Amino acid sequence: MARSYRPALARRSTLAALLIVGLSTALPAVAADDSNEKEHLAAVVRQLDLLDRLAKQSAATASQERARYHFDYTRLTADLQRMRAGINDYLTPQRAQPRAPAALQGDYRQDSEQEPKK
Repeated sequence: MARSYRPALARRSTLAALLIVGLSTALPAVAADDSNEKEHLAAVVRQLDLLDRLAKQSAATASQERARYHFDYTRLTADLQRMRAGINDYLTPQRAQPRAPAALQGDYRQDSEQEPKK
């Protein structure tokens, strides 16, 4: 049997390999230092940006032939965006905004004959 070369399959395999290698090398298991962790996570965000661009290019050049299976680039892009947002939220957490203070009544004395003021 002769094998036919499928560029779409090669593109998908390359994209998956890049994702696996990029994520596995960017986060070593011994990153105990907080600054190292932030640097590594920033590198992961840059690699996710690269993967997103590659996915968009691959989606634009993907063949439209009817095949039994096709790669879902839209779902990949959404997952990459979700990972990027999660890492960015961790790297730059939103600080709670100060609340407007409620006025205090300040009258804590109560005569035993009077009803409490409301």
